[in-house]
Amino acid sequence: MQNVDFEVIIIGGGIVGLASAYKIASGHPGIRLAVLEKEDALAAHQTGHNSGVIHSGLYYKPGSAKARTCAKGRKELVNFAAEHGIAHDICGKVIVATNEKELGRLDELIEKGRANEIEGIEKIGAERIEEIEPACRGIAGIWVPCTGIIDFVQVAGKLAELIEAPGSGNKVLTGHEVAGFERHDFYTKVVTNRVGFGTKYVINCAGLQCDRVAKLDGVEPGVRIIPFRGDYYELTESARDKVKALIYPVPDPAFPFLGVHFTRMIDGSVECGPNAVFSFKREGYGKTDFSLKDAWDSLAHWGTWRMFMKNWMYGLGEYRRAFSKKAFLRGLQRLIPSLGAEDIKPSKAGVRAQALGPKGELIDDFFIKRERNSIHVLNAPSPAATASLAIGDYINEIATEHFGLKKGVEKTDSQKAKKKRKKKGRYKRET
Repeated sequence: MQNVDFEVIIIGGGIVGLASAYKIASGHPGIRLAVLEKEDALAAHQTGHNSGVIHSGLYYKPGSAKARTCAKGRKELVNFAAEHGIAHDICGKVIVATNEKELGRLDELIEKGRANEIEGIEKIGAERIEEIEPACRGIAGIWVPCTGIIDFVQVAGKLAELIEAPGSGNKVLTGHEVAGFERHDFYTKVVTNRVGFGTKYVINCAGLQCDRVAKLDGVEPGVRIIPFRGDYYELTESARDKVKALIYPVPDPAFPFLGVHFTRMIDGSVECGPNAVFSFKREGYGKTDFSLKDAWDSLAHWGTWRMFMKNWMYGLGEYRRAFSKKAFLRGLQRLIPSLGAEDIKPSKAGVRAQALGPKGELIDDFFIKRERNSIHVLNAPSPAATASLAIGDYINEIATEHFGLKKGVEKTDSQKAKKKRKKKGRYKRET
């Protein structure tokens, strides 16, 4: 078709968009697709600002999309990293209960982990906690040996490289912000800030902007993306030995956040955090960053106010930690009492795209919507990076069914002729 540049266009160059493109390209040899990323670099937002943890799949409701994709995606991610020389370490982690009230939640986590078939998990006591993490103190815990760390930006880069394999015709394009869609009888023109591309099918993996992209496509998302900023501190070099691998608190099931924790990164540094505070800018990584458009979109949504009213005490505590080093340190000292103010320094921040329902409910599981010739990924929170390759499989399955993609694309006459000439030439050389 003359007006079609690509059969599929994926919007969003984060790890979910790239993994989806990689799986579609792998599953449908010969298909031409493009990934459009609005920033000048891939993985510029959630993928590049997360904690770099390979999650086990322990936390998630058995049978949920998160539970199914996390365990499967984790194993595939580790194999992918090993195959392509991407630095990673399956170092394990401890989840630590520091008071009697948390013991019941610890038991619930063990039950979830066993239901999700997470290998090697075990409940441990205070002595075993200190054996694994000598500076950590707790009354009981869970040892999760299959958790690890990785550089997700490297993973994203390798996926992009594989998508653009020589001869594929696929493209990963940065600096292309989607501004709108023009519908035609047999194709859609995706209009960016630079040019327009004709495509048969669209997949929206725009993360922090996914609800806006859906609306540009004439799709009512049914959720509103509310940004939550997470601030990190980092242990100073003299204090790094206090953390051997990963130390987590027992999470509160009422919230989709795992609590302030310690993560030894691939480069040997140790991150502490994040907290979770409402952000007045979707891509704002500074404590005072503000966007009138983003703030209005969030605060004009009645569900946001319902969420505030329901969780105001929790939110107040998180804001206190955001602006008070002393308050942040107190949260860290629950796990490592010997930590002092001189042991931590401010570090990076990330912003999480949290889908919120009309009644103020935090959408916990992945949420994907199909419309006409488009698929919209409207909620893909943690553990989306860990689960990305499994999510890519899922998106490929949906695309195959919804778009009617074939498992191979018939070669053009010129391609057939080229193959015939090559084969003939090989026969002559062999004889």
